Amino acid sequence: MYCIIALVDDRIAVQRKLAKSSFVSEEWVMAYGSIPLEKRLKDNIRNYKLETLFDIEVLLELFKSVYKLTGVSVMMTERHGEKALAVGDWTGFEPDVILDPGIKLRICDRTMAHVYVKYDAVEYDTIPQVKVIIERIVETYEKLGEKSYVERELEIYTDELEQKLEKESYQVRSGEKNDELTDMLSRTYFENRLKIVDRSQVVPVAGVCININDWKYVNDNYGDEESDRLIKTVADIIRDNAKPDYVIGRVDGDVFNVLIPMPAEGECEGFCNAVSSGCNEYDDAHIAPSVAVGYAIKENVETDLKDTLSDAEYAMFENKIEVKNAPGYYERLHKE
Repeated sequence: MYCIIALVDDRIAVQRKLAKSSFVSEEWVMAYGSIPLEKRLKDNIRNYKLETLFDIEVLLELFKSVYKLTGVSVMMTERHGEKALAVGDWTGFEPDVILDPGIKLRICDRTMAHVYVKYDAVEYDTIPQVKVIIERIVETYEKLGEKSYVERELEIYTDELEQKLEKESYQVRSGEKNDELTDMLSRTYFENRLKIVDRSQVVPVAGVCININDWKYVNDNYGDEESDRLIKTVADIIRDNAKPDYVIGRVDGDVFNVLIPMPAEGECEGFCNAVSSGCNEYDDAHIAPSVAVGYAIKENVETDLKDTLSDAEYAMFENKIEVKNAPGYYERLHKE
C-alpha cells in the first residue's frame, strides 16, 4: 500500500504543476463590478467544469495505476452526471447523481464531480485500505481544485483591480473629469467636488444615492451593449431632472451619487420621485429601467458629507426592497 500512496503523491505533484501553469482564459472573467471577492469566489465556481480545474488525463492515469495495483474500478462524472472518466468494467452502469451520488468531490461548498467505486476485484482483506486511498485521492483533489480555483480567480481579480487603479490614475493625471459612458463626473472627480463642498461649510446639502435595479439581469440576458444602454438611459433621466447646480457622478458601475446644495423644502423628494417615474415610464424591447433611490440631508457643518451619502445609501437599500416587491415589477423586467 505504501507504493500506492507514493503513486498518488506523484500524480498530485504533476497535477499541481499543470494547474499552476494553466492559462487563464478571458471566458472566465466575469463582470462582477464591486462585488466582494468572497462572494465572487462563492458565485463563480458554478461556471467551472472539471477540465477547467484538473487535467483529466492525469486523473485517468492515476486511477488506472490504482486499478492495476488493487483491482478497484472507478468512474468519475461531472456534477450533472456526464461521464468524465472510467477505469475498470462499468458495463450496464448508468450514474444517477440524484438518487446515488457516490462520493462527492466538492470545491468551495459546491459539488464538482461524483466518484463511483466498485471493489468486486479487490481482495476482501484489503478493501478497507483501498477505501482509505480512494477517499484520500478525493480529499486531495478537493484541496488541489480549490487552490487552483482560488489562484485563477485571484489572478483575474487582481488584474481587474490593477486596470481600475491604472484608469483612475490616468484620469487624475490627464485631467479626465467625466465618465466615458455617461459623461457624468467620474468617481475620482465627484469625490474631489464632494470635498470642496464639505470645506465650503454650506448647509443644508443633500446627498442622493441612485442604484439601477437588476442591471446584471440585462447584462446576462442581452449583453454588454444593452446593459451599457441601460446605464446611459438612466444617466440621461437623472440629468434631465437635475438642476444646473447639482453635482452628479457615476461612482460605480450601476450607482450614481448626487449632491444638491441648499435644497428647497420638498426638492430632494421631488427629484427622487421624478427620476423613479422617468425610469418607470421608459420602456422598449429589451430594457425596462428601474432605480432604487435614497437621500439624506446634511444640516450641520460638522457633519461629513460622506456620512450623509452613507445614510442616503441606506435609504436607497430600503427603497430597493420596496420597489422590487411591488406588484408587476418582475413582469416588467422579464417582459412578460
